[in-house]
Parts: sequence; structure tokens; C-alpha cells
Amino acid sequence: MQTPGCRGHQHEQVNDREHEILGLVAAGLNNTEIAASLDLSVATIKTHVSRLLSKLNARERVQLVVIAYDSGVASPGGQIGGQAGDG
Repeated sequence: MQTPGCRGHQHEQVNDREHEILGLVAAGLNNTEIAASLDLSVATIKTHVSRLLSKLNARERVQLVVIAYDSGVASPGGQIGGQAGDG
């Protein structure tokens, strides 16, 4: 998946599920919260986060948050994907 403004990060290698999880990580959710919101196991979320760290050359979770904001996956105010909610 190619994300605008990725500033050299490897977003084209990030699949749709990982992209969704990247947004939830940026929103401040922990693995348990992400798992509950997506109806997946915590182990599956840990695998996705680990793959994101590897694909995006990030060393820690906070770097994923920076990448998500830099690339437009997340924006201030908790909006994921750069889109405002319904209200």
C-alpha cells in the first residue's frame, strides 16, 4: 500500500490489515485493545506489529506512531486515515 508523504518508509509493503493496525497503534491503543476492536487474538496483533516494525524499519512502537502521522495514516484529534468522523 502506497501512502502519500511516506518520506522513504516502505509503505508499499504494508498490507491493508497492517495499515489498519498502524492507525490503531497511532491512536494509542495497546495490543489487547486492538485485538478486541478487530476481533483478533493478541498474538495475531503482536505478529502484525512486529511485521510493521520490520517493514518500516522502526525500532519501537513510538516510531510507528511518528511514521503514521508523517504519512497521513493518522492525524491529530484521533482521526485515522486522515478522515474526520461523522460527528
